[in-house]
Amino acid sequence: MTPLPLALTMGEPAGIGGETTAKAWRALRESGPAFFLIGDPAQCPDVPTTMIEAPEQAAAAFATALPILPRPLAAPLRLGHPDPANAPAVIGAIEQAVQLALAGRVGAVVTNPIQKAVLTAAGFRHPGHTEFLGELAGDGGPPVMMLACPGLRVVPVTIHVALAEALRSLTTAMIVEQGRIVAAALRRDFGLAQPRLVIAGLNPHAGEAGTMGREDIEIVAPAIAALRAAGIAARGPLPADTMFTPRARAGYDAALCMYHDQALIPIKTLDMDGGVNVTLGLRIIRTSPDHGTALDIAGQGLADPGSLIAALRLAGEMAASRARESAP
Repeated sequence: MTPLPLALTMGEPAGIGGETTAKAWRALRESGPAFFLIGDPAQCPDVPTTMIEAPEQAAAAFATALPILPRPLAAPLRLGHPDPANAPAVIGAIEQAVQLALAGRVGAVVTNPIQKAVLTAAGFRHPGHTEFLGELAGDGGPPVMMLACPGLRVVPVTIHVALAEALRSLTTAMIVEQGRIVAAALRRDFGLAQPRLVIAGLNPHAGEAGTMGREDIEIVAPAIAALRAAGIAARGPLPADTMFTPRARAGYDAALCMYHDQALIPIKTLDMDGGVNVTLGLRIIRTSPDHGTALDIAGQGLADPGSLIAALRLAGEMAASRARESAP
């Protein structure tokens, strides 16, 4: 089966997306996976490009030029200086990529970073990519954010909220729902027949039998019991300060963490440049580099393409796994 190309969105055109896209094409043009950019040719002036009219034309052109499905910008591109006039093109690229994925014409969607403040100024009403993608391609449950690198996969159960709010909002049902979504994705998109989950405790030492807080007894432990009852291999609650050592990581396939930094500190310490943001719980595959638009270095040739390359490779691997899973 010939793999479908990947759709890469333009992201914030004034950021480093164009530079990392060009560098990623140079790195992958011989080995693949083949991808095309939904964007403006002005974003990638330093590599050969070819305009395509449909995703089906991307693979044949990929070895010699970066394929671009054109989506022109309304305002001239000025690196480091975002223009709200270009927000409709940025949003439109995401919508187009999702539509192509839902139609089965691309294997996955890979998103370049967006500048949320610029989109918000233009009327964008979503907190970020993940929530927007959940609306466009949700699968009935909440979209779940996973960060992945070769040595670790982590899921923050609560994400972009203050720590005090994370403590108030954490529930047994939330942990169970996300655990189910993660286990299903590990089977379908990562080819793991019997995925193993570990669940971090909320408190130091996972509460030390209630002496450091009862949340791990009253909220986390019941969630683990429910996941086990559903046939999911889940362990915990584990002390977060010991569950990311090399020996500990060898014993599980993904870690559910109770709040943002509990998940992101270990993975960014292990692999800051190669981490990938994966959105689970969608009808499509979506990955993204785990960094922002880096407006301060845009146009200086300093951008590291490592995370985008990793996001493209992982998207290709996930698409291949999903194809095998759905094959008759």
